[in-house]
Amino acid sequence: MRSEDNIIKVDTRSLDRIKEKNLYHEVKFSKKIKEIMRYLGPAFIVSVAYIDPGNFATNISGGSKFNYALIWVILWSNIMAIFLQTMSAKLGIATGHNLPQMCSKVFSRRANWAFWVVAEIGAMATDLAEFLGGTVGFYLLFHIPMFYAGLLTGVITFIICYMEKYGQKAVEFIITVLVAVISISYLIVIFLAKPDWGQVGLNTIIPSLPNGEAFFIAIGMLGATVMPHVIYLHSQLVQCRCEGDSDECKKKHLKMEKIDIIVAMNIAFLVNAAMVVVSAAVFYKNGMVVSTLEQAHGTLEPLLGSMSSGAFGIALIASGLSSSAVGTMAGQVIMDGFVNISIPVNLRRIITMLPALIIIGLGINPMYALVLSQVALSFILPVPIIQMLKISQRKDLMGNFANKPFTTVIGILIAIIVIALNAILLYLTFTGSI
Repeated sequence: MRSEDNIIKVDTRSLDRIKEKNLYHEVKFSKKIKEIMRYLGPAFIVSVAYIDPGNFATNISGGSKFNYALIWVILWSNIMAIFLQTMSAKLGIATGHNLPQMCSKVFSRRANWAFWVVAEIGAMATDLAEFLGGTVGFYLLFHIPMFYAGLLTGVITFIICYMEKYGQKAVEFIITVLVAVISISYLIVIFLAKPDWGQVGLNTIIPSLPNGEAFFIAIGMLGATVMPHVIYLHSQLVQCRCEGDSDECKKKHLKMEKIDIIVAMNIAFLVNAAMVVVSAAVFYKNGMVVSTLEQAHGTLEPLLGSMSSGAFGIALIASGLSSSAVGTMAGQVIMDGFVNISIPVNLRRIITMLPALIIIGLGINPMYALVLSQVALSFILPVPIIQMLKISQRKDLMGNFANKPFTTVIGILIAIIVIALNAILLYLTFTGSI
Protein backbone atom coordinates (compact mmCIF):
# COMPACT_ATOMS: atom_id res chain seq x y z
CA MET A 1 0.00 0.00 0.00
CA ARG A 2 2.86 2.35 0.82
CA SER A 3 4.41 1.95 -2.62
CA GLU A 4 1.03 2.72 -4.24
CA ASP A 5 0.68 5.82 -2.03
CA ASN A 6 4.14 6.97 -3.13
CA ILE A 7 3.22 6.47 -6.81
CA ILE A 8 0.03 8.48 -6.30
CA LYS A 9 2.01 11.25 -4.56
CA VAL A 10 4.62 11.33 -7.36
CA ASP A 11 1.89 11.42 -10.01
CA THR A 12 0.12 14.20 -8.14
CA ARG A 13 3.34 16.23 -7.96
CA SER A 14 4.01 15.65 -11.66
CA LEU A 15 0.50 16.82 -12.52
CA ASP A 16 0.95 19.92 -10.37
CA ARG A 17 4.25 20.72 -12.10
CA ILE A 18 2.63 20.25 -15.53
CA LYS A 19 -0.27 22.52 -14.52
CA GLU A 20 2.16 25.15 -13.19
CA LYS A 21 4.20 24.95 -16.41
CA ASN A 22 1.09 25.25 -18.60
CA LEU A 23 -0.17 28.17 -16.49
CA TYR A 24 3.23 29.87 -16.84
CA HIS A 25 3.15 29.49 -20.63
CA GLU A 26 -0.46 30.73 -20.77
CA VAL A 27 0.39 33.80 -18.69
CA LYS A 28 3.52 34.43 -20.78
CA PHE A 29 1.53 34.08 -24.03
CA SER A 30 -1.21 36.36 -22.71
CA LYS A 31 1.35 39.01 -21.75
CA LYS A 32 2.96 38.75 -25.19
CA ILE A 33 -0.40 39.23 -26.94
CA LYS A 34 -1.24 42.22 -24.71
CA GLU A 35 2.16 43.73 -25.49
CA ILE A 36 1.67 43.27 -29.24
CA MET A 37 -1.85 44.75 -29.02
CA ARG A 38 -0.41 47.82 -27.28
CA TYR A 39 1.79 48.51 -30.31
CA LEU A 40 -0.81 47.75 -33.00
CA GLY A 41 -2.37 50.82 -34.59
CA PRO A 42 -0.03 53.02 -36.69
CA ALA A 43 0.11 50.53 -39.58
CA PHE A 44 -3.69 50.18 -39.54
CA ILE A 45 -4.01 53.92 -40.12
CA VAL A 46 -1.46 53.61 -42.93
CA SER A 47 -3.22 50.56 -44.42
CA VAL A 48 -6.33 52.64 -45.12
CA ALA A 49 -4.41 54.38 -47.90
CA TYR A 50 -3.94 50.97 -49.53
CA ILE A 51 -7.69 50.25 -49.66
CA ASP A 52 -8.92 53.72 -50.54
CA PRO A 53 -11.43 54.54 -53.33
CA GLY A 54 -8.56 54.81 -55.82
CA ASN A 55 -8.03 51.09 -55.30
CA PHE A 56 -11.72 50.46 -55.99
CA ALA A 57 -11.42 52.27 -59.33
CA THR A 58 -8.20 50.65 -60.58
CA ASN A 59 -8.99 47.16 -59.24
CA ILE A 60 -12.51 47.12 -60.69
CA SER A 61 -11.18 48.36 -64.06
CA GLY A 62 -8.43 45.74 -64.05
CA GLY A 63 -10.74 42.86 -63.12
CA SER A 64 -13.57 43.74 -65.51
CA LYS A 65 -11.24 44.25 -68.50
CA PHE A 66 -8.52 41.64 -67.96
CA ASN A 67 -10.11 38.96 -65.77
CA TYR A 68 -7.69 37.65 -63.09
CA ALA A 69 -4.58 38.62 -65.10
CA LEU A 70 -3.48 41.57 -62.92
CA ILE A 71 -3.74 40.03 -59.43
CA TRP A 72 0.06 39.60 -59.41
CA VAL A 73 0.37 43.41 -59.53
CA ILE A 74 -1.47 43.59 -56.19
CA LEU A 75 0.87 40.99 -54.65
CA TRP A 76 4.11 42.68 -55.71
CA SER A 77 2.82 46.16 -54.91
CA ASN A 78 2.00 44.92 -51.41
CA ILE A 79 5.49 43.42 -50.97
CA MET A 80 7.01 46.76 -51.98
CA ALA A 81 4.61 48.58 -49.64
CA ILE A 82 5.62 46.42 -46.66
CA PHE A 83 9.30 47.12 -47.38
CA LEU A 84 8.78 50.89 -47.72
CA GLN A 85 6.51 51.25 -44.69
CA THR A 86 8.99 49.30 -42.57
CA MET A 87 11.77 51.63 -43.68
CA SER A 88 9.61 54.67 -42.89
CA ALA A 89 8.75 53.32 -39.42
CA LYS A 90 12.42 52.52 -38.76
CA LEU A 91 13.45 56.07 -39.72
CA GLY A 92 10.86 57.53 -37.33
CA ILE A 93 11.86 55.22 -34.46
CA ALA A 94 15.62 55.65 -34.93
CA THR A 95 15.67 59.45 -35.30
CA GLY A 96 12.66 60.50 -33.22
CA HIS A 97 11.55 62.67 -36.19
CA ASN A 98 9.32 62.11 -39.21
CA LEU A 99 10.64 61.93 -42.78
CA PRO A 100 9.75 65.53 -43.81
CA GLN A 101 11.43 66.86 -40.64
CA MET A 102 14.57 64.86 -41.43
CA CYS A 103 14.52 66.19 -45.00
CA SER A 104 14.45 69.74 -43.62
CA LYS A 105 17.63 68.90 -41.65
CA VAL A 106 19.48 67.14 -44.48
CA PHE A 107 18.54 68.99 -47.68
CA SER A 108 18.71 72.67 -48.64
CA ARG A 109 15.76 75.02 -48.09
CA ARG A 110 15.23 75.33 -51.85
CA ALA A 111 15.13 71.52 -52.21
CA ASN A 112 12.65 71.28 -49.33
CA TRP A 113 10.31 73.77 -51.00
CA ALA A 114 10.45 71.63 -54.16
CA PHE A 115 9.80 68.49 -52.09
CA TRP A 116 6.87 70.21 -50.41
CA VAL A 117 5.28 71.17 -53.77
CA VAL A 118 5.62 67.60 -55.09
CA ALA A 119 4.30 66.10 -51.84
CA GLU A 120 1.34 68.49 -51.81
CA ILE A 121 0.44 67.54 -55.40
CA GLY A 122 0.47 63.93 -54.23
CA ALA A 123 -1.69 64.82 -51.23
CA MET A 124 -4.17 66.65 -53.52
CA ALA A 125 -4.40 63.64 -55.86
CA THR A 126 -4.95 61.44 -52.81
CA ASP A 127 -7.60 63.75 -51.35
CA LEU A 128 -9.39 63.79 -54.69
CA ALA A 129 -9.62 60.00 -54.77
CA GLU A 130 -10.65 59.68 -51.15
CA PHE A 131 -13.22 62.46 -51.15
CA LEU A 132 -14.81 61.31 -54.41
CA GLY A 133 -15.07 57.75 -53.11
CA GLY A 134 -17.03 58.72 -50.01
CA THR A 135 -19.26 61.02 -52.06
CA VAL A 136 -20.09 58.35 -54.64
CA GLY A 137 -20.70 55.82 -51.85
CA PHE A 138 -23.34 58.03 -50.19
CA TYR A 139 -24.90 58.75 -53.58
CA LEU A 140 -25.15 55.06 -54.50
CA LEU A 141 -26.33 53.72 -51.16
CA PHE A 142 -28.69 56.46 -49.98
CA HIS A 143 -29.46 58.25 -53.29
CA ILE A 144 -28.23 61.57 -51.88
CA PRO A 145 -27.48 64.05 -54.71
CA MET A 146 -23.75 64.09 -55.47
CA PHE A 147 -23.11 67.66 -54.33
CA TYR A 148 -24.81 67.17 -50.96
CA ALA A 149 -23.15 63.75 -50.59
CA GLY A 150 -19.85 65.58 -51.04
CA LEU A 151 -20.68 68.04 -48.28
CA LEU A 152 -21.72 65.16 -46.00
CA THR A 153 -18.39 63.42 -46.66
CA GLY A 154 -16.59 66.62 -45.69
CA VAL A 155 -18.55 67.00 -42.44
CA ILE A 156 -17.92 63.41 -41.30
CA THR A 157 -14.24 63.75 -42.17
CA PHE A 158 -14.12 66.86 -39.97
CA ILE A 159 -15.55 64.80 -37.10
CA ILE A 160 -13.00 61.98 -37.53
CA CYS A 161 -10.12 64.47 -37.63
CA TYR A 162 -11.50 66.26 -34.56
CA MET A 163 -11.21 62.98 -32.61
CA GLU A 164 -7.42 63.38 -32.79
CA LYS A 165 -7.96 65.89 -29.98
CA TYR A 166 -8.44 62.85 -27.69
CA GLY A 167 -5.17 61.28 -28.81
CA GLN A 168 -3.89 59.22 -31.73
CA LYS A 169 -5.35 56.00 -30.28
CA ALA A 170 -8.89 57.40 -30.64
CA VAL A 171 -8.30 57.90 -34.37
CA GLU A 172 -6.64 54.47 -34.60
CA PHE A 173 -9.75 52.86 -33.11
CA ILE A 174 -12.10 54.62 -35.57
CA ILE A 175 -9.88 53.76 -38.55
CA THR A 176 -9.55 50.11 -37.45
CA VAL A 177 -13.34 49.80 -37.19
CA LEU A 178 -13.72 51.26 -40.71
CA VAL A 179 -11.06 48.85 -42.06
CA ALA A 180 -13.02 45.99 -40.47
CA VAL A 181 -16.20 47.24 -42.20
CA ILE A 182 -14.43 47.29 -45.59
CA SER A 183 -12.97 43.80 -45.02
CA ILE A 184 -16.28 42.24 -43.92
CA SER A 185 -18.13 43.90 -46.81
CA TYR A 186 -15.77 42.41 -49.38
CA LEU A 187 -15.80 39.05 -47.63
CA ILE A 188 -19.57 39.00 -48.19
CA VAL A 189 -19.25 40.01 -51.85
CA ILE A 190 -16.47 37.51 -52.66
CA PHE A 191 -18.51 34.73 -51.01
CA LEU A 192 -21.45 35.59 -53.29
CA ALA A 193 -19.26 35.93 -56.42
CA LYS A 194 -17.92 32.32 -56.32
CA PRO A 195 -14.67 32.96 -58.26
CA ASP A 196 -12.43 30.42 -59.99
CA TRP A 197 -9.85 29.94 -57.22
CA GLY A 198 -7.51 27.96 -59.47
CA GLN A 199 -7.20 30.95 -61.85
CA VAL A 200 -6.84 33.28 -58.87
CA GLY A 201 -3.86 31.30 -57.55
CA LEU A 202 -2.26 30.97 -61.00
CA ASN A 203 -2.49 34.70 -61.82
CA THR A 204 -1.24 35.68 -58.38
CA ILE A 205 2.04 33.85 -59.08
CA ILE A 206 2.50 34.28 -62.86
CA PRO A 207 2.83 37.89 -64.16
CA SER A 208 1.13 38.87 -67.44
CA LEU A 209 0.21 42.11 -69.25
CA PRO A 210 -2.24 41.48 -72.10
CA ASN A 211 -1.78 44.91 -73.78
CA GLY A 212 -0.88 48.60 -73.35
CA GLU A 213 -4.13 49.43 -71.58
CA ALA A 214 -3.42 46.65 -69.07
CA PHE A 215 -0.06 48.32 -68.45
CA PHE A 216 -1.84 51.63 -67.78
CA ILE A 217 -4.18 49.94 -65.28
CA ALA A 218 -1.24 48.11 -63.68
CA ILE A 219 0.57 51.44 -63.14
CA GLY A 220 -2.65 52.78 -61.61
CA MET A 221 -2.76 49.76 -59.30
CA LEU A 222 0.82 50.45 -58.24
CA GLY A 223 -0.03 54.10 -57.60
CA ALA A 224 -3.13 53.10 -55.65
CA THR A 225 -1.34 50.47 -53.58
CA VAL A 226 2.02 52.08 -52.75
CA MET A 227 1.10 55.57 -51.53
CA PRO A 228 3.61 58.45 -51.15
CA HIS A 229 1.71 60.38 -48.46
CA VAL A 230 1.63 57.49 -45.97
CA ILE A 231 5.36 56.91 -46.37
CA TYR A 232 5.67 60.39 -44.87
CA LEU A 233 2.91 59.80 -42.31
CA HIS A 234 4.10 56.44 -40.92
CA SER A 235 7.36 57.93 -39.65
CA GLN A 236 5.23 60.33 -37.57
CA LEU A 237 2.61 57.83 -36.31
CA VAL A 238 5.21 55.63 -34.59
CA GLN A 239 6.36 58.53 -32.39
CA CYS A 240 3.60 58.09 -29.79
CA ARG A 241 4.76 54.50 -29.09
CA CYS A 242 8.37 55.48 -28.28
CA GLU A 243 9.28 54.54 -24.69
CA GLY A 244 12.97 55.45 -24.52
CA ASP A 245 16.06 56.59 -26.43
CA SER A 246 18.17 53.49 -25.83
CA ASP A 247 18.89 51.11 -28.70
CA GLU A 248 17.19 48.29 -26.77
CA CYS A 249 13.93 50.26 -26.50
CA LYS A 250 14.11 51.19 -30.18
CA LYS A 251 14.83 47.59 -31.25
CA LYS A 252 11.84 46.34 -29.29
CA HIS A 253 9.66 49.11 -30.74
CA LEU A 254 10.78 48.31 -34.30
CA LYS A 255 10.16 44.59 -33.77
CA MET A 256 6.59 45.27 -32.61
CA GLU A 257 5.98 47.74 -35.42
CA LYS A 258 7.03 45.12 -37.97
CA ILE A 259 4.30 42.84 -36.60
CA ASP A 260 1.84 45.76 -36.87
CA ILE A 261 2.87 46.33 -40.50
CA ILE A 262 2.67 42.67 -41.53
CA VAL A 263 -0.81 42.23 -40.03
CA ALA A 264 -2.28 45.49 -41.37
CA MET A 265 -0.70 45.37 -44.83
CA ASN A 266 -1.71 41.77 -45.46
CA ILE A 267 -5.31 42.61 -44.56
CA ALA A 268 -5.04 45.41 -47.16
CA PHE A 269 -3.61 42.93 -49.69
CA LEU A 270 -6.52 40.51 -49.18
CA VAL A 271 -9.08 43.30 -49.63
CA ASN A 272 -7.37 44.58 -52.81
CA ALA A 273 -7.10 41.08 -54.24
CA ALA A 274 -10.78 40.52 -53.40
CA MET A 275 -11.71 43.63 -55.43
CA VAL A 276 -9.97 42.28 -58.54
CA VAL A 277 -11.32 38.76 -57.98
CA VAL A 278 -14.93 39.92 -57.54
CA SER A 279 -14.71 42.19 -60.59
CA ALA A 280 -13.29 39.34 -62.71
CA ALA A 281 -15.75 36.74 -61.41
CA VAL A 282 -18.81 38.96 -61.86
CA PHE A 283 -18.15 41.54 -64.59
CA TYR A 284 -15.57 39.92 -66.89
CA LYS A 285 -17.37 36.58 -66.69
CA ASN A 286 -20.57 38.25 -67.92
CA GLY A 287 -18.82 40.21 -70.68
CA MET A 288 -19.16 43.59 -68.94
CA VAL A 289 -16.47 46.27 -68.99
CA VAL A 290 -17.16 48.45 -65.96
CA SER A 291 -16.07 52.08 -66.34
CA THR A 292 -17.89 53.77 -63.44
CA LEU A 293 -18.42 53.06 -59.76
CA GLU A 294 -22.16 53.58 -60.29
CA GLN A 295 -22.13 50.86 -62.94
CA ALA A 296 -20.22 48.52 -60.63
CA HIS A 297 -22.76 49.07 -57.84
CA GLY A 298 -25.81 48.84 -60.12
CA THR A 299 -24.61 45.71 -61.91
CA LEU A 300 -23.85 43.76 -58.74
CA GLU A 301 -27.48 43.74 -57.59
CA PRO A 302 -29.06 41.93 -60.58
CA LEU A 303 -26.11 39.52 -60.79
CA LEU A 304 -25.52 38.73 -57.10
CA GLY A 305 -28.45 40.27 -55.21
CA SER A 306 -29.07 43.39 -53.12
CA MET A 307 -26.73 42.21 -50.33
CA SER A 308 -23.73 42.47 -52.66
CA SER A 309 -24.52 45.97 -53.91
CA GLY A 310 -25.25 47.13 -50.36
CA ALA A 311 -21.95 45.71 -49.10
CA PHE A 312 -20.12 47.42 -51.98
CA GLY A 313 -21.69 50.79 -51.13
CA ILE A 314 -20.89 50.45 -47.42
CA ALA A 315 -17.28 49.48 -48.21
CA LEU A 316 -16.92 52.49 -50.50
CA ILE A 317 -18.23 54.89 -47.85
CA ALA A 318 -16.00 53.41 -45.12
CA SER A 319 -13.02 53.60 -47.48
CA GLY A 320 -13.69 57.21 -48.49
CA LEU A 321 -14.24 58.49 -44.95
CA SER A 322 -11.27 56.71 -43.35
CA SER A 323 -8.78 57.48 -46.12
CA SER A 324 -9.93 61.10 -46.30
CA ALA A 325 -9.11 61.54 -42.61
CA VAL A 326 -5.72 59.85 -43.10
CA GLY A 327 -5.00 62.15 -46.06
CA THR A 328 -5.63 65.17 -43.84
CA MET A 329 -3.22 63.85 -41.19
CA ALA A 330 -0.55 63.20 -43.85
CA GLY A 331 -1.00 66.67 -45.33
CA GLN A 332 -0.36 68.30 -41.96
CA VAL A 333 2.84 66.25 -41.45
CA ILE A 334 4.03 67.27 -44.94
CA MET A 335 3.39 70.98 -44.36
CA ASP A 336 4.86 71.10 -40.86
CA GLY A 337 7.93 69.05 -41.77
CA PHE A 338 9.26 70.39 -45.06
CA VAL A 339 8.62 74.14 -44.77
CA ASN A 340 7.25 74.53 -41.23
CA ILE A 341 3.87 75.83 -42.43
CA SER A 342 0.98 75.11 -40.10
CA ILE A 343 -2.49 75.49 -41.62
CA PRO A 344 -5.55 74.62 -39.52
CA VAL A 345 -6.85 71.15 -40.40
CA ASN A 346 -10.39 72.42 -41.03
CA LEU A 347 -9.19 75.09 -43.46
CA ARG A 348 -7.07 72.53 -45.30
CA ARG A 349 -10.06 70.19 -45.52
CA ILE A 350 -12.20 72.93 -47.09
CA ILE A 351 -9.46 73.65 -49.64
CA THR A 352 -9.05 69.98 -50.59
CA MET A 353 -12.83 69.54 -50.92
CA LEU A 354 -12.99 72.07 -53.75
CA PRO A 355 -11.32 70.00 -56.58
CA ALA A 356 -13.67 67.08 -55.91
CA LEU A 357 -16.74 69.35 -55.82
CA ILE A 358 -15.62 71.00 -59.10
CA ILE A 359 -15.29 67.57 -60.74
CA ILE A 360 -18.77 66.63 -59.47
CA GLY A 361 -20.19 69.94 -60.72
CA LEU A 362 -18.61 69.54 -64.18
CA GLY A 363 -20.04 66.02 -64.49
CA ILE A 364 -16.63 64.37 -65.04
CA ASN A 365 -16.68 60.59 -64.58
CA PRO A 366 -15.44 60.09 -60.97
CA MET A 367 -13.98 56.66 -61.72
CA TYR A 368 -11.84 58.01 -64.58
CA ALA A 369 -10.67 60.86 -62.33
CA LEU A 370 -9.81 58.28 -59.65
CA VAL A 371 -7.70 56.19 -62.04
CA LEU A 372 -5.83 59.28 -63.29
CA SER A 373 -5.15 60.40 -59.71
CA GLN A 374 -3.59 57.00 -58.94
CA VAL A 375 -1.36 57.20 -62.04
CA ALA A 376 -0.22 60.66 -60.86
CA LEU A 377 0.65 59.18 -57.46
CA SER A 378 2.86 56.53 -59.06
CA PHE A 379 4.89 59.34 -60.68
CA ILE A 380 5.35 61.07 -57.31
CA LEU A 381 6.25 57.84 -55.46
CA PRO A 382 10.01 57.79 -56.31
CA VAL A 383 10.54 61.10 -54.43
CA PRO A 384 9.89 59.85 -50.85
CA ILE A 385 11.67 56.56 -51.66
CA ILE A 386 14.86 58.40 -52.70
CA GLN A 387 14.60 60.73 -49.67
CA MET A 388 14.28 57.75 -47.31
CA LEU A 389 17.21 55.93 -48.90
CA LYS A 390 19.42 59.01 -48.68
CA ILE A 391 18.68 59.54 -44.97
CA SER A 392 18.42 55.90 -43.84
CA GLN A 393 21.91 54.95 -45.01
CA ARG A 394 23.56 57.67 -42.88
CA LYS A 395 24.92 56.26 -39.62
CA ASP A 396 25.30 59.76 -38.12
CA LEU A 397 21.50 60.16 -38.35
CA MET A 398 20.27 56.60 -37.88
CA GLY A 399 22.93 55.22 -35.52
CA ASN A 400 22.85 51.40 -35.35
CA PHE A 401 19.63 51.43 -37.37
CA ALA A 402 21.30 52.71 -40.55
CA ASN A 403 20.41 50.66 -43.62
CA LYS A 404 22.69 47.78 -44.50
CA PRO A 405 23.95 47.69 -48.12
CA PHE A 406 21.46 44.93 -49.03
CA THR A 407 18.50 47.03 -47.79
CA THR A 408 19.75 50.04 -49.75
CA VAL A 409 20.07 47.94 -52.92
CA ILE A 410 16.49 46.67 -52.56
CA GLY A 411 15.26 50.25 -52.05
CA ILE A 412 17.17 51.44 -55.13
CA LEU A 413 15.70 48.57 -57.19
CA ILE A 414 12.16 49.53 -56.12
CA ALA A 415 12.80 53.17 -57.08
CA ILE A 416 14.24 52.11 -60.46
CA ILE A 417 11.24 49.83 -61.14
CA VAL A 418 8.73 52.60 -60.36
CA ILE A 419 10.63 55.18 -62.46
CA ALA A 420 11.04 52.75 -65.37
CA LEU A 421 7.34 51.81 -65.34
CA ASN A 422 6.36 55.47 -65.35
CA ALA A 423 8.73 56.21 -68.25
CA ILE A 424 7.20 53.34 -70.26
CA LEU A 425 3.72 54.63 -69.44
CA LEU A 426 4.65 58.10 -70.73
CA TYR A 427 6.03 56.58 -73.95
CA LEU A 428 2.90 54.47 -74.52
CA THR A 429 0.66 57.48 -73.83
CA PHE A 430 2.44 59.88 -76.22
CA THR A 431 2.81 57.30 -79.00
CA GLY A 432 -0.91 56.54 -78.83
CA SER A 433 -0.41 52.89 -77.81
CA ILE A 434 -2.93 53.22 -74.95
